[in-house]
Amino acid sequence: MRIALLSDFHLGYDRFREDARRQAEEALELASQLADVLLIPGDIFDNRSPSPDVLAEAINIFRELSKRQWKARVVKFDGKGETHTEIPVIAIPGTHERRAQNVEDPVDLLGLAGLLVDVSQACAVVEKDGERVAIRGIGGISEERFKEVLKAEDPRPVDGAFNVFMFHQSVYELLPFSQDFIRADELPDGFDLYVNGHIHSRFEGRVHGKPFLISGSTVLTQLKEGEQEQKGFFVFDTSTMSYNYNRINCRRFVHRKIEIEAAEPARVEEEIRKVIEEASAKGDRPIIRIEVDGKLKKGFKNVDLNLSGLAKDYEDKAIVEISRKGVENAGIIAADSKRQAFDNVSVKDYGLGIFLERLRHNEYDMSANPTQLFELLSSEGSREKIVKGAMDSLFNG
Repeated sequence: MRIALLSDFHLGYDRFREDARRQAEEALELASQLADVLLIPGDIFDNRSPSPDVLAEAINIFRELSKRQWKARVVKFDGKGETHTEIPVIAIPGTHERRAQNVEDPVDLLGLAGLLVDVSQACAVVEKDGERVAIRGIGGISEERFKEVLKAEDPRPVDGAFNVFMFHQSVYELLPFSQDFIRADELPDGFDLYVNGHIHSRFEGRVHGKPFLISGSTVLTQLKEGEQEQKGFFVFDTSTMSYNYNRINCRRFVHRKIEIEAAEPARVEEEIRKVIEEASAKGDRPIIRIEVDGKLKKGFKNVDLNLSGLAKDYEDKAIVEISRKGVENAGIIAADSKRQAFDNVSVKDYGLGIFLERLRHNEYDMSANPTQLFELLSSEGSREKIVKGAMDSLFNG
C-alpha cells in the first residue's frame, strides 16, 4: 500500500493565507493520485478557533477528496467516539488546534462532517486487497504531558498489519533545548513507520531501526534560512519499504544576510535594494527575508534605517521582510539568539513553557494538570465560564 505523509497546512495563516490554502489543496490533490492512504499529523489549521470562511476552505478541500473512488477503506476504528466515513484520510490535531479537554477542536469538526478519520489517542485500520495498515495516533499535546500520555495509552502495533505511529511533538534530537521533549528512543517500539508533524522542515531518520519521517509544512511560516528548501510530502510504499519526496508548487523563498561595519544608513539601504532587485528578477514575486547584522556608523541609530519604507517600495515585486538583527544594540543580538532557539515552536507553546516555568518557580502542584489550566485560561468564552472551568481544574480535577 502507498501511504502519503502530509502535514502542517496552517489553513487561515494570516501572513500567507492564500499560499496556505493553495499549497494544501495542491498537496492533497496530488497525494490522492499517488497514494492509497493519506496521513496528516496535525496543524491542518493555524488557529484552534478558525473563522467560518477558513473552515469553509477546509471543508471544500476535503470534500473533493471524499468524492474520489478510494480502493482502500477504513475497516476498523478503536478509540473514543465514532467515525463517520470509511475514506482513508487519517489525521490528528496539532498544537495549533489544541484546546482544553472535552472541547471540540476544528479537526473534530472535519471528522464529524465525515471528511476524515481522527485517530488522536485512537487507532484506525485501513484495508486494500487484503493488505492492512494500522495507524495509531496521539494528537499534539503539551510537551511535558506527552511522556505521561504515552505511558497511559501504551500504544502497541496491531497483529497482521503494517503499523504506523503518528504524533505531533517536538523531538529532542532535532530540537535539543528542553528536557520535556520526547527522545526518539522513548517512542513506542514495534511499529513499522513513525510519522511526526509540528517540525516544519523535512526530516528522514530512523527510530528503533524503522523509518522516521517528517514531511515538513506545506506553507512557509517562520522565514528561516533552512526553509528555502521546496515544500512537499512523502509517499511511502509498504511493499518495498521505500519512499520518495514529491514537491509542490510554492512561492520561492530567498534568505539573505547583510553584514555591516560602521556603515551609514544610506549605504545599508543601498545594499538592501540591491539584494531585493536581484532576488526578484525572475518576476515571480518571491518572499524575501533580509537580516542586517553589525553596527551603524557612530552617530546613527536604528531608527535612521527606513526598513518598512524599503519593503513597501517593492511590494509589487516581492513580499519583503527585513530584520535589523543585532544592529547597533548588543541587547538585540541576545534577544534574537534566544528567539531563534524557538523557531520551530509556536507562540502558544512558548507561552505555555513560560507559564509552566512560573508555576514550578512558585512551587505549584504540577500534578493538578497545569496544561489543562493554561488551555482554559487562554480559551475563548465568557469570563465566568473560563473562571469556573479553571476552578474545577484546580480543585476538582
